[in-house]
Amino acid sequence: MDLPKFSYKRKEANKSFFNRKLIAPMVLGSILNPINSSIISVALIPIGQAFDVPPSQTAWLVSSLYLATAIGQPIVGKLIDLFGPRLLFLIATSLVGVSSLIAVFAPNFWWLVAARVLLGFGTCAGYPASMYLIRSEAERTGEESSGSILTLLAIASQTIAVVGPALGGVLIEAGGWQSTFIVNIPLSLACIVLGYFRFPRSKAREEKSSFSIDYMGIILFGITLISTLLFLMNPGLHNVYLLMIAIISGALFTCLELKIDHPFMDLRIIGRNVPLLFSYSRGLLSATVSYSFLYGYTQWLDIGRGLAPSHAGLLLLPMFLTSIIVAKMTGKNRDIQRKLIVGIIIQLIATALLLFTDASSSLIYLVIIAVLFGIPQGILNLSIQNAVYFQASSQQVGASAGLLRTFMYMGAMLASAAIGMFLNPEEITKGLHHLAMFNLVICCILLVTLLDRSLSKMGKTKHFI
Repeated sequence: MDLPKFSYKRKEANKSFFNRKLIAPMVLGSILNPINSSIISVALIPIGQAFDVPPSQTAWLVSSLYLATAIGQPIVGKLIDLFGPRLLFLIATSLVGVSSLIAVFAPNFWWLVAARVLLGFGTCAGYPASMYLIRSEAERTGEESSGSILTLLAIASQTIAVVGPALGGVLIEAGGWQSTFIVNIPLSLACIVLGYFRFPRSKAREEKSSFSIDYMGIILFGITLISTLLFLMNPGLHNVYLLMIAIISGALFTCLELKIDHPFMDLRIIGRNVPLLFSYSRGLLSATVSYSFLYGYTQWLDIGRGLAPSHAGLLLLPMFLTSIIVAKMTGKNRDIQRKLIVGIIIQLIATALLLFTDASSSLIYLVIIAVLFGIPQGILNLSIQNAVYFQASSQQVGASAGLLRTFMYMGAMLASAAIGMFLNPEEITKGLHHLAMFNLVICCILLVTLLDRSLSKMGKTKHFI
């Protein structure tokens, strides 16, 4: 199955180079999800106070977005592989603006959660569309080396997440928590305009007539995720039925996906491609640690350390700067295995330092922790993204990229559940220490995934990206 052929209104002067007009909408589309994921971290406390809900409920503002994106990414990725990125990109980014308007005027907390769900679906197209266009441009130009574009995307879509807390703190100080949603409206409009005028139109394909959406698979996958998340947010014998629902629906989902011709999540491809499965696992585990720190640490800085939201956001700026510098310095390095080893070990060290934080910890110590977390933020995300791009087939690069984000969102949901489980406002420092111990175990599991022998060979072929 070949990628859809594009018809450009204007021919590029030199067809051997990447079409630079695509970069702006690609970057803007890719940052919609990470910026909305992180900007909410400093808004959770003000929103909880505004609607009089505890942290265990405000965690749904995080989880709801990731539930929507975890379900939506594989669907949108598959549709992009079939129809091309333009139409899906325009529809999705329009939803971002609509959902933000709903959030600003939300009459109660659960309306706000519903707006975040819609926002999650709206942010589904940016990343798979970008990965698809990178691969299609590589085939058009005959140049397989897209390292600089992938590095740019990694910096934009992954490390931009750390700008969110600082931006969110400033916006909350200026206009309340509603301003963290208002910022999406100009971003949505910019994506629509740039996507409309710069993304190529795809020609019709014969395979469209045979395409069908696996609605039952989507429903079973959603039930599995939601019931698992509900159990993790309030574990106990009285909620064991939720775990049983998750197991049963997960088993049914697996059986269904292995039997049908057009599955929602092609488990056969994942099962046959063990290195890709390892990359997805690393995406899930590293995202769990990253988002646990991003959301848990900012809440602790607010309640446990007594910092204002704007100050808590500024304290994470060193992480943002470090991650950009590290991603830029290591982006074209071909040794993915060595980068993964360094990133995971430093992530483990930074997590261990959280065990020694308390209300009297100096700002210098807290900045050091943020800097250390910036190193794996810059290395791991880029390395895992490059590995998936390298391991995925050209016919399914959009779906494979979408699945990577699905696994990362599952990690974010696990982090959100862990935060709801461990962070008690009355004993938030103790809860942060328990969260750190939980993440130390995950870091150790991440180290085990490095036993994948294919990593030592990756990057040694001429087609390394």
